Amino acid sequence: MQTLQHYYQRFLSQLKHFDGIPALLLRLYLAPVFIMAGFSKTQLLNEDVTGFSAILADASIIAWFGNSDWGLGLPFPALLANLVILVEFFGGWLLLIGALTRLISIPLMFTMIVAATTVHVDNGWFAITPTNSEISPARVASWLGLESAQGSLANSEQTAIRLEKMRELLAEHGNTDWLYEKGNIVVLNNGIEFSTTYFIMLLALFFIGAGRYTSVDHYLAQRFLMVEKR
Repeated sequence: MQTLQHYYQRFLSQLKHFDGIPALLLRLYLAPVFIMAGFSKTQLLNEDVTGFSAILADASIIAWFGNSDWGLGLPFPALLANLVILVEFFGGWLLLIGALTRLISIPLMFTMIVAATTVHVDNGWFAITPTNSEISPARVASWLGLESAQGSLANSEQTAIRLEKMRELLAEHGNTDWLYEKGNIVVLNNGIEFSTTYFIMLLALFFIGAGRYTSVDHYLAQRFLMVEKR
């Protein structure tokens, strides 16, 4: 038993040399998401412009930030829209190389909170509606006695009926070989699932950092440590 414990402890001691891998994978997953989220809000998508001046919020995005009828209804929409672009676009690149990771995680987490509470919360949890209530994650919540889970399961059953009708219509009137060539059809629920998941991943990066050996932050910390020892 002592021998087994000895080898187990040796194994654990070696793991520290690889503990940067999970942080690296989190960063590589999140970076393209935020880079493109920021880019999609800029003028670059709609105008033939180049340079830093193009990294500004598109007029439709500003209107969406400020309009209370069909948008977010936020104050100072131009300022906030451009701040979000800066945080998402440049923050995504910082995540990619692992620079200022803990620092940039804070405003990125804030954008996820705002997105969840202003855009997605009224749609519930799921980003894409489950259409098989028997294997929906909401069933676990129903086992725990959450009343809202029953509503989610009922919604899945109704969605499945509608999705089947869509397939029937497409089979009758459409070229299904072409339509389904790139994947099956789903029903977008647009709930808080993705924004919450990204928030949790950013929170993990805030606590564990950018990762040993895999980030700019690691090598900057090593350099500062060497300077302090001199």
